Amino acid sequence: MENPTYPEDIDVYQDTGFQGYAPDGVKTFQPQKKPKGKELTPDQKEHNRLISRIRIVIEHIIAGIKRCRIVKDIFRNTKEKYDDLVMEIACGLHNFRVHCRGA
Repeated sequence: MENPTYPEDIDVYQDTGFQGYAPDGVKTFQPQKKPKGKELTPDQKEHNRLISRIRIVIEHIIAGIKRCRIVKDIFRNTKEKYDDLVMEIACGLHNFRVHCRGA
């Protein structure tokens, strides 16, 4: 996605593969890497655990959305905005599935 926009006052939990990515107006949380030859402090380890607890929920949601094969396969439709529409529909189906399961 090019130049994504974010709602105001949003938190972004990212993994270490996105080091240096800090969009304007967004609070980012990222686990700390262990320095070479040293260990993380107990506070740093706890901070990483808290971030991991949140990110694992997000990863499970993404996996639930990807149950719709059209989202995870190569999308070959070239019509304007269809890729966004497909993602919105897949997210809606995931939310519906979760809602029905909880009822």
